[in-house]
Amino acid sequence: MNDILDVYFDDLDKKIYIRLDCSWSPETVKKIVMNLPIKTYMNQWGEEIYSDDTKIDVKYENPKKEVEIFDVAFWPEGKAICLFFGPTPISKSDKILPYSPVNVIGRVINPDQNIIEVLKHKNRTRVTISKSSQ
Repeated sequence: MNDILDVYFDDLDKKIYIRLDCSWSPETVKKIVMNLPIKTYMNQWGEEIYSDDTKIDVKYENPKKEVEIFDVAFWPEGKAICLFFGPTPISKSDKILPYSPVNVIGRVINPDQNIIEVLKHKNRTRVTISKSSQ
């Protein structure tokens, strides 16, 4: 399954796309797809954008303590979807470190589009995550 998801930032009228990848966390990806569309709020922590509790319950599945730029992950502890656009407040040198281990579920595929505005937006912002028509 390599579906593409839309992440529409309602308050900003901006959209980014995520390509799901089952190679690391297939059960996590499956549960997220089963729960679409997801309406939630996104928050910023450094250059990570993460959702409020999605109510999706998954276990750790090949958890990673370090991620790559533009990785998308699920944080089982907070039931949150996380998008990594750069370092977090606990990152060291060039390593991007989540708060605690995450299940990687895909990548942002249009990182140059609208990212600066999203990161500048300091308040919580409403999002709708759905299967893309692309």
